[in-house]
Amino acid sequence: MAPPNDSLNSILIVSQPESLEQYFDLSNGNLSVRGVPLLSEVPSNVTLNPFYSICQPSDDVPLPLLHRVGALSHKGGFLGFNKEEPSDRLINSLGRFSGRDFLSIFRFKTWWSTMWVGNSGSNVQLETQWVLFDVPEIKSYVIIIPIVDGSFRSALQPGTDGHVMICAESGSIQVKASNFDAIAYIHASDNPYNLMKEAFSAIRVHLDTFRLLEEKTVPNLVDKFGWCTWDSFYLTVEPVGIWHGINEFAEGGVSPRFLIVDDGWQSINFDDDQDPNEDAKNLVLCGSQMTARLHRLDECKKFKNYKGGCMLGPNAPSFDPKRPKMLIGKAVELEHAEKARDKAIQSGVTDLSEFERKIQKLNQELNELLGGEESSVFNNGCERSPCGAESYGLKAFTSDLRTKFKGLDDIYVWHALCGAWSGVKPGATHLNAKVTPCIVSPGLDGTMNDLAVDKVVEGGMGLVHPDHANLLYDSMHSYLSGVGITGVKVDVIHTLEYVSEEYGGRVELAKAYYKGLSDSLVKNFNGSGLISSMQQCNDFFFLGTKQISMGRAGDDFWFQDPSGDPMGVYWLQGVHMIHCSYNSMWMGQMIVPDWDMFQSDHLCAKYHAGSRAICGGPVYLSDYVGSHDFDLIKKLVHPDGTIPKCQNFALPTRDCLFKNPLFDNKTVLKIWNLNKYGGVIGGFNCQGAGWDPKEHRIKGYPDCYKPIFCSVHVSDIEWDQNIEAAYLGKAEEYLVYLNQADELRLVTPKSAAIQSTLQPSSFELFTFVPVQKLSDRIKFAPIGLTNMFNSGGTVQELEYESEGEFSAKMKVKGGGNFLAYSSGCPKKCYLNGAEVAFEWSEGKLNLSLPWVEEAAGISELGFVF
Repeated sequence: MAPPNDSLNSILIVSQPESLEQYFDLSNGNLSVRGVPLLSEVPSNVTLNPFYSICQPSDDVPLPLLHRVGALSHKGGFLGFNKEEPSDRLINSLGRFSGRDFLSIFRFKTWWSTMWVGNSGSNVQLETQWVLFDVPEIKSYVIIIPIVDGSFRSALQPGTDGHVMICAESGSIQVKASNFDAIAYIHASDNPYNLMKEAFSAIRVHLDTFRLLEEKTVPNLVDKFGWCTWDSFYLTVEPVGIWHGINEFAEGGVSPRFLIVDDGWQSINFDDDQDPNEDAKNLVLCGSQMTARLHRLDECKKFKNYKGGCMLGPNAPSFDPKRPKMLIGKAVELEHAEKARDKAIQSGVTDLSEFERKIQKLNQELNELLGGEESSVFNNGCERSPCGAESYGLKAFTSDLRTKFKGLDDIYVWHALCGAWSGVKPGATHLNAKVTPCIVSPGLDGTMNDLAVDKVVEGGMGLVHPDHANLLYDSMHSYLSGVGITGVKVDVIHTLEYVSEEYGGRVELAKAYYKGLSDSLVKNFNGSGLISSMQQCNDFFFLGTKQISMGRAGDDFWFQDPSGDPMGVYWLQGVHMIHCSYNSMWMGQMIVPDWDMFQSDHLCAKYHAGSRAICGGPVYLSDYVGSHDFDLIKKLVHPDGTIPKCQNFALPTRDCLFKNPLFDNKTVLKIWNLNKYGGVIGGFNCQGAGWDPKEHRIKGYPDCYKPIFCSVHVSDIEWDQNIEAAYLGKAEEYLVYLNQADELRLVTPKSAAIQSTLQPSSFELFTFVPVQKLSDRIKFAPIGLTNMFNSGGTVQELEYESEGEFSAKMKVKGGGNFLAYSSGCPKKCYLNGAEVAFEWSEGKLNLSLPWVEEAAGISELGFVF
């Protein structure tokens, strides 16, 4: 039994050493950290409260976590403020700063956030989720994190003359307040990565509305390879195409271990459809479905009509891989024509006849391509027959998939947080749904124009009453679980903040929905089968991650610029990596950061693959059927569909934290991660695009799209961030393998940094492995398989012996070229117990390893010196 709350509070206080003074002081209008001024001109209505004076821990907090937070509580505290008049939205200055470098994360769309740097409070962007300050005077860092206080959530925003403002809002004019004791949390540490852990641990103990990643189980797919249907089909997704897609991967030698059936499988229609029981037809591109609502909770007709066994027989229907591309291409033409008409209207053009003729012609052509959509999908015996006892629908389809593809562990499907993009159709199901107007917060005025926001606002949200949120999710998920679905990708999460007016505000509405979602996740999907998406706001992380343990770390993979910049096919890819790496700093405290899918035949596919190899999460693609680069895929994925995953999630190196790797003309994005027996640094030239605070959009900066100098040192790896890997950072010498250059180098901690030049949209991976001294004349270090991007991740076990038959023994997973450094030539090499030949020249030891299916691809190596 857990101790009562009073005892827990005592533990928190007792855990703090008496000899340690509080790090922060607020006096005479100055907020200082260990005597160093941080903010000046702090208004008199702003308060600083010690952690233990505010925090009342619950019995849900694990005692080791409580002790850990208590021991560091002197390093943090809560900021608050009070106003004379209560309101549902209050803005207050926290003080002024200038000339101090900061890194921040802000929302550039309702759903997505990214990094921003500056050196003044006026440089902060609207909807900033946190600000990290560099305090070199005391070799430390300070973070300010807006949090939840009562029924209010908060964010930072710019003020005038260097002031940084905090905005607290409830999301309902019926919910007002005037006083906050803990609207933001402030914390200091001499290590920026420890700072994140310590700060979010403290907030977790204080709020007790979420849990840290270390407290949760992660989805099974986290170290697997998979395929998502989104870019492959968009809304034209259907069973026969999916089948052929999975089969192509299997025949290509890389069997997916998970499948995500993205948007396009649900039963949705529009409010003005003639038949309220029929599915919407002729949907192709994202946007065309955004005002539609669920009218049933099961699959739409094209999935419901799938006949069990039809793909297993000799006469299984074929699939034309050109069809999705043709449909998507024609739909894009139509979309561009409609945009041209809308632009003409805005420009004052009155004669729109030519635009309308073109749109009508393209509509007709698209409808002809889509004509007989269902009959073209289900033929040769796959259509539903009018009688008989055969099995049909999703259950039959998932069963057939597992019959054919034995390694397919997980099948996920997509749904929006509110059901569909615009919720649930009132009266169409057993759920109590109501079309609720969408009100966008003023804090989002500074975000990008977004089609998704426009569409959702246009149609309103078919919101299921929060009292029925549990019923909504259990109804959907229990059905899905029963038909063979093992998890869900939950998207469009932050629409909740638009519809909270009548429901006690955004915090209370979110709590009801996230509780329902979490309960259903536990009941139906083993407590972890969920990927969160379009969720990058503090409401979600502080209120929605008690059970959810994985989520997207960046905006979507865009294979081209939707705004039409032809260079976007290149520069958008670097922007994606910036989103993911910097967001992982905070999101990774609560969820596994998911770097999203990409396409293996994209112009920048190799660039993406390099980042996914060391990101620390799953690897999945959204290739069109018939469009794969298997040579590239096999550098990421083993034949059994597993991946050589890093131990942690990738993060920017310290020397990147306060720089702009997107358009400062000089900074390469460097991310670090750890393998079991070494570390890895990825250098990525992301220059060429980024946020424009005046235009409120991400755009190209072509003058920055050029070669950039990159400098890498072994000290860039934060070895101590993994207790089990800390000893690796104490080696006297390291072997470094440059993956793209195919070079080996020996370095010491005192060596100069490795210098290289990276071309635009290119990268290098630097694998560092400690060198072991086996004898006076022999030094040894294994790199792993050089045909894999994350070579070091292929080394599963490593053991050195001073006595015994083998001086070096290891287990390596995968097939291909094994590379190690050996200062002297081994006398013998053994592979799976048999002596084998090897190549040794000038310290390079090479050996070809087979993939042995019966051993799960693991080879046992032993070297005798």
